[in-house]
Amino acid sequence: MDKIALTAGALYAIVLLRAGGTFAVGWLAGAGARRSRFAGRISSAKFQRAERAIQRWGAPVVAVSFLTVGFQTAANFLAGSMRMPLTRYLPALFVGGAAWALIYATAGIGVLEVVGRLFAEHAALGVSAVAVLLLAVCGVVVHRRRRAAVPAAESVAEES
Repeated sequence: MDKIALTAGALYAIVLLRAGGTFAVGWLAGAGARRSRFAGRISSAKFQRAERAIQRWGAPVVAVSFLTVGFQTAANFLAGSMRMPLTRYLPALFVGGAAWALIYATAGIGVLEVVGRLFAEHAALGVSAVAVLLLAVCGVVVHRRRRAAVPAAESVAEES
């Protein structure tokens, strides 16, 4: 249990720094955009409505974003760039970050222990499992690249 608590505490500190930093970068980017040539677009009524909605209702989205993979950074950056008040952002950060840290600490330690036991007791099986996993990842990457290349080739052929 001490191992989980220590890991969760370390992950919590990391996620607070990372997500809070992303929020701060978003805040600075939003401030810069408001002073740039995009200021006219940002001051439109539609953008102002979206900004007010995010400021008011964005905190639950930020908290839930920690339970997703790949959406956390976008949610935190958007919350910062849309000037979500800290009184709404920080509770969402603390709750969502805690959930993220606990999930990754418990599941992460469990997976590491299983993999460690697998390698200790059956090294050949462990190496085989890692090789199969790597081949599967490579296969997915190759498949996605080929699928993305086909529409690009079709559009070039249509333009000719």
